[in-house]
Amino acid sequence: MKSKILNVFLIISSLFGFLEWGHNYSMFLFQAEAEIISKFFTNPISVLHPFIILPFVGQVLLLLTLFQKNPSKIMTYIGISGIGILFSLMFLIGCLSINLKIISSTIPFLTLGYYTFTYCRKLNVQRK
Repeated sequence: MKSKILNVFLIISSLFGFLEWGHNYSMFLFQAEAEIISKFFTNPISVLHPFIILPFVGQVLLLLTLFQKNPSKIMTYIGISGIGILFSLMFLIGCLSINLKIISSTIPFLTLGYYTFTYCRKLNVQRK
């Protein structure tokens, strides 16, 4: 049950990543995803980019684990990794540009991702 709760929090925290570029442009990840999904049906080629596809697939995999009786650790690992690539890059960009909004929006996911990885590994060690 704790795995499912952690996966829910991972999904929620991944939606609140903050993106900021230029002087007046910014949005949260859930806003960007809504725009991407709407563009997917009108112009699917425009959304085919690894930094769009990998996090989205990661979120879908984490969402699928919520419907499993025992959440798959492999799906959880792949989901965290897919989203983690984007959030690690966002964290790096926030650090390089000294943007506290971006840094603070990525820390919850990165912390939960690390904790979930260690929790799932402990479960594997305890079961053996």
